[in-house]
Amino acid sequence: MELTIIQIILIVIVAFLAGVEGILDEFHFHQPIIACTLIGLVTGELIPCLVLGGTLQLIALGWANIGAAVAPDAALASVASAIILVLGGQGEAGVSSAIAIAVPLAVAGLLLTIIVRTIATAFVHFMDAAAKEGNFTKVQMWHIIAIIMQGLRIAIPAALIVAIGAGPVRDLLESMPAWLTDGIAVGGGMVVAVGFAMVINMMATKEVWPFLAIGFVIATIPSLTLLGLGAIGVALALIYITLSKQGGSGNGGGGNTGDPLGDIIDNY
Repeated sequence: MELTIIQIILIVIVAFLAGVEGILDEFHFHQPIIACTLIGLVTGELIPCLVLGGTLQLIALGWANIGAAVAPDAALASVASAIILVLGGQGEAGVSSAIAIAVPLAVAGLLLTIIVRTIATAFVHFMDAAAKEGNFTKVQMWHIIAIIMQGLRIAIPAALIVAIGAGPVRDLLESMPAWLTDGIAVGGGMVVAVGFAMVINMMATKEVWPFLAIGFVIATIPSLTLLGLGAIGVALALIYITLSKQGGSGNGGGGNTGDPLGDIIDNY
C-alpha cells in the first residue's frame, strides 16, 4: 500500500503521541489497542490494525515497570508493527507476521527507552540548577524537552519504516516460506497466552478464581458472542460489588469483611 503525504504526517503524529503517552500515561495513546487503531484509521486499514491491536493488547497486559526493571516498549511495538502491516498490504492475513515482528521491536524499544531516560537524567541536574536560580521558565523548558524526546523515540523509527516504503516490506513478507509464517502464527498465539497468564498471576486471589472458572465455562458456549460475554462479565462485577458492600451479617456472620465470597461461605 502506498501512503499519501497526509497519511505519513498523521502516522508520525500518532507515533509521537504514543511515545509521549508512554511517560504521561494520561490518554493511553501508547496502548496497542489505541495506537494500532489510530494507525488503521489514518491509513484506511482499520479492521486489520484493530485485530492486531487487540492481540498485542493481550500480550502487553503482562508488561509492567517493576522497580528498576523497565518493561518492553508497547508503544514502539504497536506503531511499528501496524505500519508494517499496512505497508505489507496483506490485510488480516498479515496480522500473525506483524505480531511476530512486534515482540522483537518491543525489546528494541526497551533499549531506546533506557537511552532516552539516561539522557533525561542530565536534564534533572539542569532543572535543579535553574530552580536554585529561581528560573521556573527554564525548569519547564527542560521538562518539555524531556517529554519531546520520548515522542521522538517512537516518531523517528516510525518515519524510517515509512521511508523504506511498501515495496521492500511487501517483498519481505511475501518471501517468508509457509513453514515460517505458520510457526509465527503458533508462536504469536503462545505469546498471547503467556501475557494473559502473567496478568492472571499478578491479579489472582481466592476471591476471583470462581469468576475466572465461570468465564472459561461460559466461553465454551458457541452461540455466545463477545458482546454477550462482556455483558455477563459486567453483571458478575456488579454482583461482586454489591456483595462486597453488604458482607455477611446473618446467621452469626461477622459483618462485612471485604471478602463477599468468604462471608457467604462462613454463613453456611
